[in-house]
Amino acid sequence: MSQSAPQPVIILTRPQMGENIGAAARAMLNFGLTEMRIVDPRDGWPNPRAVAMASGAAGKVLDRARVYPTLAEAMEGITYAFATTARGRELTKPVFSPATASAHARQEIAGGGRVAFIFGPERAGLENDDIARANAILTVPVNPDFPSLNLGQAVLLMGYEWSHERLPAQPMPTNRRPAGEVPADRIEIEKLADHYEAKLDEAGYFFPEQKAPPMKLNLRNLWSRMALTRADVQVLHGILRQLTRR
Repeated sequence: MSQSAPQPVIILTRPQMGENIGAAARAMLNFGLTEMRIVDPRDGWPNPRAVAMASGAAGKVLDRARVYPTLAEAMEGITYAFATTARGRELTKPVFSPATASAHARQEIAGGGRVAFIFGPERAGLENDDIARANAILTVPVNPDFPSLNLGQAVLLMGYEWSHERLPAQPMPTNRRPAGEVPADRIEIEKLADHYEAKLDEAGYFFPEQKAPPMKLNLRNLWSRMALTRADVQVLHGILRQLTRR
């Protein structure tokens, strides 16, 4: 995912703990989001606890974060904003789920707009004065008996919903998989087949002689049908070496 592509702004309103700011930054970068705005953080800014929690996201998210004294000022340049809240409010506004909010945000951005997702402080969430400044409400459909989400969790959920259409089809791209999970290539399979054929030939497996060619062909076809990883190939080579050791 390109981090330079148009993306929503994440606004943290009056966050109380540096660890939660760091967790939010980490969640953002998981899904290619890098623009964070922080409104009146309780413990000031910069916050070493936020940096420690953010890990590798500190340089790409926290170091670029902008701090504002009020939410109104943090809305600079924003054309459409979603206020995240789990509670019913008396304010009349459109209500979106993470999926529908993401779809609407993409439309706004495609039209040249700037979108923000606003998250409230950990203890009580956004106040009515905060929500009044947003265009719409974003609510996550969770267990009504326990609707509370940690700030980092809420940002992670929204980041995933925003980015999932752009995520790799596989959980981990091939070039980043551990060697044991990478599929063996055809040369590796060919060498494995040669190894087994040679050892089986030495053991007199291909008998009688006139049946040897079709037996070898069937065996090679068997290897080609197996979905082996590089680690699998190494294991099978090792087994054969051990069995034929003299």
